[in-house]
Amino acid sequence: MLDTIIIKGAKEHNLKDVSLQLPKNELIVFTGVSGSGKSSLAFDTIFAEGQRRYIESLSTYARQFLGQMDKPNVDYIDGLSPAISIDQKSTSNNPRSTVGTVTEIYDYLRLLYARVGTPYCPNCGEKIKPQTVDEIVSNIMKLPEGTKIQILAPVVRGKKGEYSSTFEELRQEGFVRVKVDGEIYNLDEDEISLAKTKKHDISVVVDRIVVKTSAQSRIADSVQIALKKADGVAIVDVVGGKETPNKEIIYSEKLACPKCNLSFEELAPRIFSFNAPYGACERCSGLGADFVIDPNLIVPDRKKSLNDGAIYPWSKTSTQYYNDVLKSVCHHYGIDMDKHFEDLTEAEQQIILYGSNDIIKFTVMRFGTHRYETKYRNFDGVIPFLEKRYNESNGEYWREEIEKYMTTTPCPSCHGARLKPFPLAVKIKDKNIYEFTLMPIDEELDFISDLYLELNEFQMHIAKQILDEIRARLRFLKDVGLSYLDLARRAGTLSGGEAQRIRLATQIGSGLSGVLYVLDEPSIGLHQRDNDRLIKTLIKLRNLGNTLIVVEHDEDTIRNADYIVDIGPKAGVNGGNVIACGTVDDIIAAKTSITGKYLSGEKFIPVPEKTREGNGNFLRVKNAHINNLKNIDVDIPLGKIVCLTGVSGSGKSSLMQDLIYEYALHKLRGNKPKPQGVDEIEGFENIDKIIAIDQSPIGRTPRSNPATYTDLFTHIRDLFSKTNEAKLRGYKPGRFSFNAVVVRLAKVMVF
Repeated sequence: MLDTIIIKGAKEHNLKDVSLQLPKNELIVFTGVSGSGKSSLAFDTIFAEGQRRYIESLSTYARQFLGQMDKPNVDYIDGLSPAISIDQKSTSNNPRSTVGTVTEIYDYLRLLYARVGTPYCPNCGEKIKPQTVDEIVSNIMKLPEGTKIQILAPVVRGKKGEYSSTFEELRQEGFVRVKVDGEIYNLDEDEISLAKTKKHDISVVVDRIVVKTSAQSRIADSVQIALKKADGVAIVDVVGGKETPNKEIIYSEKLACPKCNLSFEELAPRIFSFNAPYGACERCSGLGADFVIDPNLIVPDRKKSLNDGAIYPWSKTSTQYYNDVLKSVCHHYGIDMDKHFEDLTEAEQQIILYGSNDIIKFTVMRFGTHRYETKYRNFDGVIPFLEKRYNESNGEYWREEIEKYMTTTPCPSCHGARLKPFPLAVKIKDKNIYEFTLMPIDEELDFISDLYLELNEFQMHIAKQILDEIRARLRFLKDVGLSYLDLARRAGTLSGGEAQRIRLATQIGSGLSGVLYVLDEPSIGLHQRDNDRLIKTLIKLRNLGNTLIVVEHDEDTIRNADYIVDIGPKAGVNGGNVIACGTVDDIIAAKTSITGKYLSGEKFIPVPEKTREGNGNFLRVKNAHINNLKNIDVDIPLGKIVCLTGVSGSGKSSLMQDLIYEYALHKLRGNKPKPQGVDEIEGFENIDKIIAIDQSPIGRTPRSNPATYTDLFTHIRDLFSKTNEAKLRGYKPGRFSFNAVVVRLAKVMVF
């Protein structure tokens, strides 16, 4: 194998026929000014070619599902290893994704609790013990006499397959009926065809019987057959009647509460999964929250009247229909439409928001016409109207629009734990799996370390490998500076830097070697205190036998690199050349290297001798107590550049995004309610506009170009359209060919 990666004639984007050799099994840093071509070389050339070759190595059948990848604009690349990209894209916004599931630690936790967890009854809290056949029969005989039941043996639960051989075996054993996915089939008469790609539940009907004293011995025999056939589990399917509704009762030889007469299925990893129906809370389906329309978002500014647009979703539309509906309702009930919404009575507010059953005369303008029509019907209310439209809409537009007025509230059944009561009643050291995931990673590490000492010899024999995996992965998260996170945190709430470091820790945990990792500025979002941890993590990944290409500006990372490639000298058409390669000294020695001049100290960013005095006004934050902010008061001067800083997780984003920005939307735009977690923020009378510029990536569509984001393209297009002298073509951006924040700032500054 080659011990170098050889690149010849790279011309992607602004790269000018770049050729170079990169050593394998080293920590390599690509540096240079923004827009010089670092990402074009690292991601759009080296990584893209590695991915393309991997896909081409697959079978024709597999490639049809992956699509065709274009070859990068490069003459050839030799010595490529399998490539993995760790970039700044945010993690999944799927509400089911958590830090625990993304890092796969939760999978090991499910296995740990299934193997060494102690089950308790979710009703009385008593420890659950095995149940004898006599106890099971005794519980069945407590059903009202005359109750019709079926005794079932669950042979397949939630597994994919066609199971034609299983049905044939059951037929040969003398069984007549089976219950498949809730339907009863006759093995001799019915043709049972199952989709092999879907999960199925299959239970053998051992007996169909009526509960009565004379049938006790027959019930006992049938229960024994069912327990033997289904490995200690039997299901009594009660056929509904007047006194006993249709239901299934699970009986188990292994887990039962004698006090509550409840039986539970055997502990298995799947019952601890909130992404599977066997463990997910039945009310919220494992989301841990109800997604409901918030009245505070429907009426964000209660000082407005109905005529002034208090009902925000209806006021922002130009359609006359909604205004006519409100006028008709208010006329019927005598509601003053010029009163502030907060001054309306509770009953009047309820009518507007949630409707009434009274028949009301509506005089409304028909959609798309100027004709009025009269209808007599009841008024559903604004919130039920939006809920109905949300549930019945087939288009994404209306669903996304209505979701702006929805908030999540903890599920009243599981209180955010996402699981059914029984899995939450399984504990290790008095903590269930959800309580464990709520602890910070530091505390979770201590908890796992204590288990090595507290589990008995038999339990340790079972759990040692599981504990080793959990502890190793938790340590990796701590090593990259994420010890303040908890495993229950939703992945969609992570910052770009946090998400990138989580993926980095996951890759270390996988233990791969001989891989080419391409990373995009992993130091973003990281406090200098944690820089050493990040660099040690990168070195650990290198020491496993991997090659790392890191696109980076951070000086500490550059100085710790084994090999540096400086690209430039400037940005755009003035970049795309390799200025220098080698060590830090080699970069400093290159006279045309701007990076080298900053590394040597010849160039530096001077600290201003005099700072702006500001305009004398302040934003006064009073008693901020959201997330980890501990009842703080802050005065932020206006007319200055103000920096909020602190270690990762200290509360900077909570103060700026969750409080100040949300409060500004409430005050300046009137389309958000006052945020929770702060008493008051004063001083918005001194501000006219609020503009947010975040780290979200700019558009990757073929139509996206810098001009469209700054509105310059519109002005130039209009200029040329008058004379028709030329046809403009926008510059198509590459993966990271320009800085999204800079483009957004340009729009703010120019216009």
